[in-house]
Amino acid sequence: MKKYSLLLVVFLSAIGIQAQDARSFSLNLYGGYNFSDKLDYDGYSATIEDGFQYGAGFEYFFSTDNSVELKYLRSDVKIPYYGPAGTQLNAGDDKGAFNFILADFTHYFDTGSNLLPYLGAGAGVGIIETPRSGSGTYFAWDVKGGVKIKTASSVSVNINAYLQSMSAAVGSSYYWTYWGPVGVEDYVSTFQFGLGAVLSFNFKN
Repeated sequence: MKKYSLLLVVFLSAIGIQAQDARSFSLNLYGGYNFSDKLDYDGYSATIEDGFQYGAGFEYFFSTDNSVELKYLRSDVKIPYYGPAGTQLNAGDDKGAFNFILADFTHYFDTGSNLLPYLGAGAGVGIIETPRSGSGTYFAWDVKGGVKIKTASSVSVNINAYLQSMSAAVGSSYYWTYWGPVGVEDYVSTFQFGLGAVLSFNFKN
């Protein structure tokens, strides 16, 4: 009987340890404001105008201070496009959208208080939607930094700044060398800086 009692105590203690080490996850709701960016290529130019961004993410904490997250973000913006003469080529038809599907890694710095500074970065795909050319999918990445403000409830608020980018192949440039012409793929990249807030609903497994 004592052996069974001892086994029961050990079993309950193991459950307690597992409960203390249980991983957690968060459902994150995003809101932000992206600042404009201008693109130039071969005499043509385009402007990604300012716009609001929104989205949601699922964040899993595999340790106390580190997490991975899968998130989706979207901003509906105007993208005027100009030719070499400076004439807008899509006047009256310049509405578009930027979509990001990213996998992020985030590290939180434990300060012993309810304020948790953090840094993170991620990569994934970006989808640009325009009325004239439909949609295109490109490589995308982001970096971010901010502060998570914990509360007594399961809800926390994050204040952050971020930089998002997409890169698209737009053609080739040729250079003459000793062995003849060599083609090099040309890329155009967007770089949009933004400020935002995240409402997080935190859960334990």
